Amino acid sequence: MNEYAVTVIGHDRPGIIADVAEILARLGLNVTDSTMTRLRGHFAMTLVCSGPPVAEEIEAALEPLTADRTLLVTVRGVMEEPVHEPTGSHHIITLHGADQLGIVATLARTVAEAGGNITDLTTRLSGALYVVVAEVDAADPAALEVALSSAAQHLGVEVTLRPADADLL
Repeated sequence: MNEYAVTVIGHDRPGIIADVAEILARLGLNVTDSTMTRLRGHFAMTLVCSGPPVAEEIEAALEPLTADRTLLVTVRGVMEEPVHEPTGSHHIITLHGADQLGIVATLARTVAEAGGNITDLTTRLSGALYVVVAEVDAADPAALEVALSSAAQHLGVEVTLRPADADLL
């Protein structure tokens, strides 16, 4: 079984997800992981899928979606992910404050240096207010909280760290 990362970016319009998902299903590809969002009128999606086709078949099937040049589609083979033991507990970081250059860079470096791993990150600019929500695996939440407090003071923003609620299925 082959595994691929399919990315789609471009101008948003209704039906992009349906178009891509239907093509992948017709090819016999199972979507095993995905993330999709709309950013200021632009669409971004990454899907990890598995199935029998080769990358060239997938690219050819998706090519009609790029004909009007408003979407860019890429297909890349991905290696099987090694099984990793959890490196810490799952937490949520929220940050809000005045927009300024370097907020994401500072936050990401702070988490990395504290031994944490960002597993999801979302940012939004609302007027002059910048908001970040990040999911992290924290090996030492207390140390991460101290590091985040220092970074927040340096940036002049508010930051909170809280344990993530378990997903209920």
